[in-house]
Amino acid sequence: MPFAPWKDRRLMHRLGLAARTATLTGQGAGSEETIVHGVAAVCDPLGALYLPEVGALVVSDLHLEKGAAFARRGMMLPPYDTVATLNILAAVIARYDPRTVISLGDNFHDRKGSAHLPDDLRGLIGAMAQGRDWIWINGNHDPGGTTGLPGTSVDELLYGGLVFRHEPSLTAGRGEIAGHLHPSATVRRREKYVRRPCFATDGLRLLMPAFGVLAGGLDLNHKAMHGLFDRQALVAHLLGRDRIYSVRYANLLG
Repeated sequence: MPFAPWKDRRLMHRLGLAARTATLTGQGAGSEETIVHGVAAVCDPLGALYLPEVGALVVSDLHLEKGAAFARRGMMLPPYDTVATLNILAAVIARYDPRTVISLGDNFHDRKGSAHLPDDLRGLIGAMAQGRDWIWINGNHDPGGTTGLPGTSVDELLYGGLVFRHEPSLTAGRGEIAGHLHPSATVRRREKYVRRPCFATDGLRLLMPAFGVLAGGLDLNHKAMHGLFDRQALVAHLLGRDRIYSVRYANLLG
């Protein structure tokens, strides 16, 4: 399976952004504040959500070892996805120094990923988890949790006035932070159409962008998004090249 050159360039830019901004916070880091069900949250341009009231950092859909999972099926992807994703995660952890890290499912691309994780990468996760709580939410790709890694695996977490789960609920969305759908949105900028991963929120719930460097995206107009948001209140916080761009749903391109 070929790897598109534009994805390679975007990855290199994202790694560069992580290196340049790891010690910056707030507007200096290009972040944008929002409110979810009365709880303050910071959307970071590297794709993480920070909850300052409880000192929690949230990421979603790391899809670690995706390249290895494809290789087991005889399809070749670049082998550096896990180390690249973990390096970006290390940068955003350095930025906020959270008390708790919550990873919202599909932490690994398949059920074998954590068990087959090389020792050096296992050590990277151990170093990031040192001195803080680490919660792995189980996802549809890795429903059995993690193997031999620090932290706790759960299906769902109630914490800080919010509920954290992998797949968004159609019936219990208030106060929900979820992943799974890899939201993205398209805008027109300088006569070009630009599609970017995004945080999506109507103030009641928030969907996280996929954090993994090989993860794709699903447009907010896709049928899988129907019924999740009040579109009159929906805002997409797009991951731009250097900062978050916040765009109301009505101003997005379908």
